Amino acid sequence: MRNIKLVLEYDGTGYNGWQKQKHGLTIQDKLDKAIRTLTKEEVETLGSSRTDSGVHARGYVVNFKTDSSIPAERFKYALNTKLPDDILVVSSEEVSLDFHARYSSKGKMYSYTIRNNEIPTVIGKNFFYNYEKKLDIEAIRLAAQYFLGTHDFKAFQNKGGSVKTSVRTITKLDIEVNDDIIKFYVAGNGFLYNMVRIMVGTLIMVGIHKIEPSDVKKIILDGIRQQAGKPAPACGLCLEKVFY
Repeated sequence: MRNIKLVLEYDGTGYNGWQKQKHGLTIQDKLDKAIRTLTKEEVETLGSSRTDSGVHARGYVVNFKTDSSIPAERFKYALNTKLPDDILVVSSEEVSLDFHARYSSKGKMYSYTIRNNEIPTVIGKNFFYNYEKKLDIEAIRLAAQYFLGTHDFKAFQNKGGSVKTSVRTITKLDIEVNDDIIKFYVAGNGFLYNMVRIMVGTLIMVGIHKIEPSDVKKIILDGIRQQAGKPAPACGLCLEKVFY
C-alpha cells in the first residue's frame, strides 16, 4: 500500500465545491473518476479542506492510498490526461502512510480578489468580485490589523460548519493594490465556514465607511454574527497554499 499526495489547481466556477454531494458536480467527483480509470481501484481521496461552490484553488492538497505500481511522479501526467481542462494536477509524490491532507495540515493561505471599478467587465469575472463603490484602502488596512493574532472568530462563521472551537490564529493579512485590483492574502492555522469571505465582507463595510476600522475589534470581542459583514461572493476566493 502506498500513499500518494497530489497538489491541484482548479477553476471552481462550474462545481459545487470540492466534496462529493448527493446533488451537483464536485471536484472530488472528477478526480475520483480519473483515479479509478487509471488504477482500476476504488480509492478514497482525502481533501485538505471543503471549498464551496465557485471557489478556486492553486494549491489544494489531496492524498489517497493505492496498490498501483505507477511511479508517484507519473500520476501527475497520467491524471491530467483524464481530467477536464478546469482541473490540473500540479504535482504528485509518495508520502508516508500516516500523512493526511486535512489532519496533517498546520495551516492554509487564501487570497481574495476585488476589482474596484464602477464599470463591470466580462473578462476574468469568474475570478474576482467587481465592487462598484470606491473603497478606502487606508481604512481597510487599519481594520485588517485587528484580525491578526489568536481570537474567537465566531462572529465570522456561517451556519453549516461543524467545529469544536471557533478560536483561530491569523498569522498574515496582507493587502496588495494594483490599479483597480485589490488582493487580500490571509493565512492562519485554520478557518471557519465562510470565514475569509465574511472577513472580506466586513472590510468592505469599513471601506465604504459603514463602520469604523476600530469596530472590527469590537465585532471580534462581541462575537455576534449579525455585526459582521455579509460573505463576499465565492468567485473572488482562492485557496493558495496548504502548510505542513
